[in-house]
Amino acid sequence: MMSLFYFSLFGTFLFKKNLQLDFKQDKLFHMKHSLSYRCVFHVKQRGKMEKQIIASIEKAETDLKHYLDLLNNWQKAVNLISSSTLETAWHRHIVDSAQLYPLIPNTAFSLVDMGSGAGFPGLVLAILNKANNGFLKDIFLVESDLKKCLFLKEVSRQLSVPVTVLNQRLETLSNISADVVTARALAPFEQLLQWGKSFITPHTTCLFLKGENSMSELSACSVSCHVEKIKSITNTKSFIIKATEVIYE
Repeated sequence: MMSLFYFSLFGTFLFKKNLQLDFKQDKLFHMKHSLSYRCVFHVKQRGKMEKQIIASIEKAETDLKHYLDLLNNWQKAVNLISSSTLETAWHRHIVDSAQLYPLIPNTAFSLVDMGSGAGFPGLVLAILNKANNGFLKDIFLVESDLKKCLFLKEVSRQLSVPVTVLNQRLETLSNISADVVTARALAPFEQLLQWGKSFITPHTTCLFLKGENSMSELSACSVSCHVEKIKSITNTKSFIIKATEVIYE
């Protein structure tokens, strides 16, 4: 089945190009590599998720545009993102991050964004959470680069978005619990799970934005978990990896 998504560069709907996503509906692919690894590949039905993404973005559109203005201004002095993506930042960064929002459980109160960088996806999700009166109460943006942390704090201040910016390495985190953990183009799947060992529990939902090599990363993982592989709406070769029931030996 083919599905057409219409996006606007300027913000109301998501991007100006028509994206054709070829997917199999309601198919489950089961694979077991060892007793310590379970994986279910499930390509989600898109309609409901698309509507949720559009609705959540519309409510936060003013703040998201302000965020991009700040990004463009700071980019002149600080390398926050690849300059080649500035012109398509709404689609490449904002929408790509926003597609995680409908996947956050309504029972979640805390979120840890690993390697936040310029705020993708964590700060985008915080902005959406505020605009949509979301359930999240504690959002932690973890970033080791001081200049990027200063940018995150400035955006948070100007938009009055409640987040906690932590200028430290992931492996040094302690005394934090996470109902949701997010990351985008940061590290291989198992490495992300290992970095999150101090705050990821069997009840945590992990949402990782990954590229086309995600299959090999999942195959190489030795950590026990349940995984759904969900096609990205912004790139036909990319996926969202949703991991739950993570158990460390």
